Amino acid sequence: MFQAKLACMIPPIASRFVAGETPAELLEHARQLEARGVRTICNRLGEHYERPEPAIEDRDAYCELLTDIANAGLGACISVKPSQIGIGIDEATFRENLRVIVDRAAEHDQFVWIDMEDHPTTDVTLDAYAEHAREHEGVGVCIQANLKRTPEDLHRLADLPGKVRLVKGAYDEPAAIAHRENQQVNEAYRDCLDLMFEQFGGGIAVGSHDPAMIEHAIERHDEHGTDFEIQMLMGVREEAQVELAEKYDVWQYAPYGGKWLSYFSRRAMERKENLAFALRAVAGR
Repeated sequence: MFQAKLACMIPPIASRFVAGETPAELLEHARQLEARGVRTICNRLGEHYERPEPAIEDRDAYCELLTDIANAGLGACISVKPSQIGIGIDEATFRENLRVIVDRAAEHDQFVWIDMEDHPTTDVTLDAYAEHAREHEGVGVCIQANLKRTPEDLHRLADLPGKVRLVKGAYDEPAAIAHRENQQVNEAYRDCLDLMFEQFGGGIAVGSHDPAMIEHAIERHDEHGTDFEIQMLMGVREEAQVELAEKYDVWQYAPYGGKWLSYFSRRAMERKENLAFALRAVAGR
């Protein structure tokens, strides 16, 4: 009973963070956003599948979405979580489902981002990205600055023709392999940006809402001339997204689908500013 009541209360608040339950709602959101100069990275909500059926369902849904985006004439792309297309089942399932999605995207000359999840999946995810990046330029991967291994991974990725999205990292990783203090993570993020702008020929995506990190990226861009883009989540600093889009290439990561409740809860609790944002939305401020 409580769950049913909660579900009825959440949608008006969650709509700040989720673009809708259906592809049609998502595409309308992307159309309105594009009119303001910001393009959309579309993510279907769902993850951590242990059976092949839901992984195949999401794979096929992404393929249909790619066709819908092409037919709508939008400059949007998609971002896929490895755990929603089979990495928790086995590597072969993940690789096969990803290939189907990337091949469909290539048919429409569209872009596919591969999200990064917790550290046990890092090597498999990077290997899959490297394979596809050598075949299609329209592929990118997310990498997390809080992991101590990330500078080494960036050296490996520097010569590939795809794109790399740098984020701070939201997973609760062990201290032995990850920076856990905010100051350490911020320093690692700056160091990774420095490495990328120095060694990458382009294809840099700055995945951050932190004004200090975005400013650091802009300074490195002015210094090195390396192309980059800025990526932020739907519902966080949206006016800043539009303002930045007047000078830079800005993308909004917009999730959609019926599995919005767990996503919204995670976004709201992940960081204090997100929780405060959600509480202001409840209060109607």
